[in-house]
Amino acid sequence: MYSASSPYRIITVCTGNICRSPMAQLMLTEAFDAGGLGGAVVVDSAGTTSYEAGHPIDPRAARVLSAHRIRSEGHIARSWRQEWFRERDLILALDVDHYGWLHEAAPDSETLAKIRMLRSFDPAVAGRSTLDLGIEDPWYGGHHDFDVTWDLIRAAVPGIVAHTRDALAARQHGQHHDPQQVRSIS
Repeated sequence: MYSASSPYRIITVCTGNICRSPMAQLMLTEAFDAGGLGGAVVVDSAGTTSYEAGHPIDPRAARVLSAHRIRSEGHIARSWRQEWFRERDLILALDVDHYGWLHEAAPDSETLAKIRMLRSFDPAVAGRSTLDLGIEDPWYGGHHDFDVTWDLIRAAVPGIVAHTRDALAARQHGQHHDPQQVRSIS
């Protein structure tokens, strides 16, 4: 049904790429695999800084993922590369500062249309101001903060999967899919 020759590419973006964005990447990958879209969608992640480049995922993030049977051992943090603006179909910012950074760095209006707040796909908060959609950095907190991060990401995952399914269907039929369109999930 979906072409494996041109997968739909999603990237999740946070500050250092050791907590929020790899959690979102791995949670989305798991959801796409479970939904039968694993061969049609590729999810990766990056940080807006190079502070943590080359480091593994934060052990507290790994703990939360492992508790939900999601493996994270292979993650290595990396920083954003400009060419990813063109190469990705959907760019998901985890907090408002990442969203702002991506907007400022975006080369054109076509690229700007790809940038979304991850939580804009959570039906409980969809339609709220971008300023209300951030996920605070759990790195400064404890285990509970990583559990909260899990919950906030998890609430957006079904919406991202539905959005991606729609984008793949539109692509298959040669139609344009508006990346800013919010789909209600009831």
